[in-house]
Amino acid sequence: MDEPPVSFDVSAPSLHSQLFTIRVWQEDVGEGHSEWRGQVRHVMSGETCYFRDWQLLIAFIVKMTTTTKT
Repeated sequence: MDEPPVSFDVSAPSLHSQLFTIRVWQEDVGEGHSEWRGQVRHVMSGETCYFRDWQLLIAFIVKMTTTTKT
């Protein structure tokens, strides 16, 4: 039996959702080595965090989702 497709209304923001943009890139640090760098931005507030490790990315997202009221 075929299930009907699930549809989501993306035009109506959820009271319990947050929107982030995350940008990651590799940067040459010399001597043939590179590091991952990143930027995460909380879209609603515009607050931005730059990171070099995943723990800082996660900490920023946790901070924004526990302190931001929508």
